Amino acid sequence: MARARGLTDEAIRGFGLREVGRAATTARVLTRHGLRFLPHSRNKEDRSRIASSEAKHAFAALGPTYVKLAQLGASSPGLFPQVLADEFRSLLDEVPPFDYEEVEKLIVEELGDKPEMIFARFDRVPLASASIAQVHTAQLHDGEEVVVKIQRPGIKERVEGDLRILMRLAKILERTSGKGRMANPIAVVEDFAATLREELNFVGEARAMEAFDANLRAYGKNDDIRVPSVRWPWTTRRVLTMERIYGYKIDDLFELNTKGWDLAGTLKKGVRAWMEAALEHGYFHGDVHAGNLMLDENGVMVFLDFGIMGRLDDKTKEVIRHGLPALLIDGDFKEVAKAIYELGAILNPQDLDESARDIAEIVEPIMGAPLSEISYGQILVDIVRIGTRYEVRLPREMVLVAKQMLYFERYAKLMAPDWNIMNDPEIISFLFDGLESQAVGQAGADEFATKMTSKDDLAG
Repeated sequence: MARARGLTDEAIRGFGLREVGRAATTARVLTRHGLRFLPHSRNKEDRSRIASSEAKHAFAALGPTYVKLAQLGASSPGLFPQVLADEFRSLLDEVPPFDYEEVEKLIVEELGDKPEMIFARFDRVPLASASIAQVHTAQLHDGEEVVVKIQRPGIKERVEGDLRILMRLAKILERTSGKGRMANPIAVVEDFAATLREELNFVGEARAMEAFDANLRAYGKNDDIRVPSVRWPWTTRRVLTMERIYGYKIDDLFELNTKGWDLAGTLKKGVRAWMEAALEHGYFHGDVHAGNLMLDENGVMVFLDFGIMGRLDDKTKEVIRHGLPALLIDGDFKEVAKAIYELGAILNPQDLDESARDIAEIVEPIMGAPLSEISYGQILVDIVRIGTRYEVRLPREMVLVAKQMLYFERYAKLMAPDWNIMNDPEIISFLFDGLESQAVGQAGADEFATKMTSKDDLAG
């Protein structure tokens, strides 16, 4: 208890009164849920399950910052123990809406007048509500239908206070725990803070929407992909107004199957657009869960919610284009291990042969499966997890890439069950030399497709 009290004292030293109060609240919530766990602790499996459940409820009670951290943990390999990550996956980012009076006050502060003066119509009941913001439908005076995303009052100050507490705790953990060094808690909090601050800047999100759209138009091959248009006169750091698009969520198969659309073809276009954005332009949508992808009334795919974006610099793109073909075509696990080290800041270098054996142990059984059963998103997740094991701080973008691949593979099973993303030459070409050298990229993609087809024929 004395040691725990010492850590608590150090965690809040130098904080203002508000942060001290928040730190105390955080400690109370965690302690309360921790005490609930103790009477039920039996065998190791039960302890892990019950402790994870209580941690989920504690994070939910602590509010937006911790809900977002839990969601990060649920989708980031190696960040939390698997049993905890599985529990966090059920923690939804859905909270009750805030009062209309708060909505009105914020719009006056940001746009200069009440909603009924700014808009021809403003619907008081929100269309959706989450931990960071809620969305209202409205109509401009020229008759255009729009949606207005409004940030929760006081959310920025609360998040910043929570982030300072988390960073202080991460520094303590870094110094006092050997396992803490393996998890690299300071890096986790730094990356988490950067992501969350991006989500709180709606001007940045609006610019991301336009940049993503402009990149997709650069090569003229993405006419069937849409991004909502920003309405800048009614957009600030805390209010984002954009065109309203009517349609259906990408996983709403009951409705989509009644339309007679080419769902497989539409998904392929969406995956191709995303792959181009990531590996050619180096700027990609980092959260393509089903709520952020839809098909409009004409069957065109629409990307929504650009609060989380990934950036791949030239070095990272080159490592990906070198490392993944080494894995997928040559089965050269040592080259993959080298790619991991090139991407990460090594805290404690390990023997490449050892890490290559670890990769082979995980990947070879997967690669030996029939092509239709291979999850390349899962392969990437496992490689990221191996990087964590060897104390390599991989770029946040690698986790984002792996996460989006898992999403797209999930949609492929629903919308295009006979299509394998990593056996499509046009998409695979981005892993080689990209659009600037399409012939070389296509040749590499064809080689990979031929090898994969031959493997399936032998398996059959």
